[in-house]
Amino acid sequence: MSRTGRKPVTVPDKVEVQIDGRNIAVTGPKGQIAIVLPPEMIVEREGDLIHVKRPSDNPRHRALHGLTRTLINNMVKGVTEGYTKSLELVGVGYKAALQGKKLVLNVGYSHPVVFDPGENMEIEVPAPTKIIVKGIDKQAVGNLTAVIRRTFPPEPYKGKGIRYTNELVRQKVGKAGK
Repeated sequence: MSRTGRKPVTVPDKVEVQIDGRNIAVTGPKGQIAIVLPPEMIVEREGDLIHVKRPSDNPRHRALHGLTRTLINNMVKGVTEGYTKSLELVGVGYKAALQGKKLVLNVGYSHPVVFDPGENMEIEVPAPTKIIVKGIDKQAVGNLTAVIRRTFPPEPYKGKGIRYTNELVRQKVGKAGK
């Protein structure tokens, strides 16, 4: 059995979980998330615990067992605590600003790059070179930060670009002169 799939998901007092066949909806203080689970998995609620069971030891069922439990746990954590990822801009003249809810980046292109965070997402710019993305959906937060980073990823020679806060960019030596 999957060690991850075997663990029950604990539901806090302020979170409401609705299981309707394959559909599961989680509502909490920060918002609501709903997903459609794989039809093979069996999800049961016993009090404040949610158990995920698989019908057989088929490799597909084994893979979906831990995934399904993790998705449900991420939904519960998202509506209670939320998820956060942060980025840094490294380079002369690189800056970020907010216009309403939209993020505007000036990173060396001839035009500013604009990002709309979407629903249940929030972008903060505490400093012109720092960006913080917050949301209740772990996948959406990671996806938005990856899309922002992809506009100008860190280059290996000078290290300038957009990087995750704790990301270590390996620098290359460059061309050797005579």
